[in-house]
Amino acid sequence: MARRELTPREDRQVFTLPLTIRGEHIDENGHVNNVVYVGWLQEAGTAHWNSLFSAEDRARWSWVALRHEVDYFRPLPPGATAMARTWVGDPQGPRFARYVRIEDGEGRLCAQGLSEWCLVDARTLRPHRIPPEMVRPFEA
Repeated sequence: MARRELTPREDRQVFTLPLTIRGEHIDENGHVNNVVYVGWLQEAGTAHWNSLFSAEDRARWSWVALRHEVDYFRPLPPGATAMARTWVGDPQGPRFARYVRIEDGEGRLCAQGLSEWCLVDARTLRPHRIPPEMVRPFEA
């Protein structure tokens, strides 16, 4: 059973990322393979993080994906255009929920995802509580 349609929170910045559908993304059913969507969830989250934080911050901190969940609504065929829209939830200790909508060129929801990420110290790889100053750039 599919989850209800995700909509961005008004208090969060929404980051958009154009997605490229390549030939190798198309499966034997003639549309983007499910595994590609998981990669897009990760790509959108990484691009959002990179757009907001300095190279120094990115060298100090890293993120580890703990889980990805994807709901599929409409297939993306070869030659389609697609866009990922992503935002974060509220921090829970070292964890952040990240939401992603994947829409076609007409803005129709094709898939949506929820990923759970854990902030880690890049040197030790130990989890670290998300500091308040790290949340502010994600606010609208």
